[in-house]
Amino acid sequence: MSTARVRLGSSVGKKLLNGLTGVFLLLFIVAHLAGNLTIFFGPDALNGYAATTHALGPILIAVELGLGLVFLLHAVSAIVVWRDNRRARSTRYAVAASKGGQSKQTIASRTMIVTGIVLLAFLVIHLWQFRFGPGPDRGYVAELHGEQVWDLWRIVVETFKQPLWVAFYVAVMVLLGFHLRHGFWSAFQSIGALRPGLRSAAFSAGLVFAIAIAAGFVVLPIYVYLFVPMPETSAFALVQP
Repeated sequence: MSTARVRLGSSVGKKLLNGLTGVFLLLFIVAHLAGNLTIFFGPDALNGYAATTHALGPILIAVELGLGLVFLLHAVSAIVVWRDNRRARSTRYAVAASKGGQSKQTIASRTMIVTGIVLLAFLVIHLWQFRFGPGPDRGYVAELHGEQVWDLWRIVVETFKQPLWVAFYVAVMVLLGFHLRHGFWSAFQSIGALRPGLRSAAFSAGLVFAIAIAAGFVVLPIYVYLFVPMPETSAFALVQP
């Protein structure tokens, strides 16, 4: 058995894998939010963003498969680490304490496995709605710079003009904030990027990061619901007041 394999199978190796995939996913979330913010610039901006992405063709498929693998590795490593931690505890302590300083346990850290499972289920729904949602063959076509492109704008607006979907997305994004609250600090801690003097600052930075990301995602469905008119080409427009 190779040294690399032994390390990966060790407690430290599992946490390292979880931390590395976590850092990658943090970067992806920032990039994904940046792309979603094009909603504020109107249909041409969002549809242009989608068209540019889809124009990558095989490269996009490779990136998506790689991203899916990262998500899978992160989820599996998190579950394994959580399972190992539970097995290692013969008793539960009323007060958690960490070696060498104040405990960093919070509600967010204690519910990571729960919020992670919810977010994984949400990802499936999110992909079904927007990545593999209705395409040009079902009339979701828009004109952009003289060309016909997939009308992602219409899908987004039709979805977020429904109060239940808005409430669902807002609730899940709040859970995402809880997950990131601990995940940010934990990811960098797991890869050994935090010296003792930086841990408190990183812990605070995690809170700021979590609030900023959650707020950014939360405001999007609310903005669409309150301020964006239903596209005239939408069947939903016929039932709007």
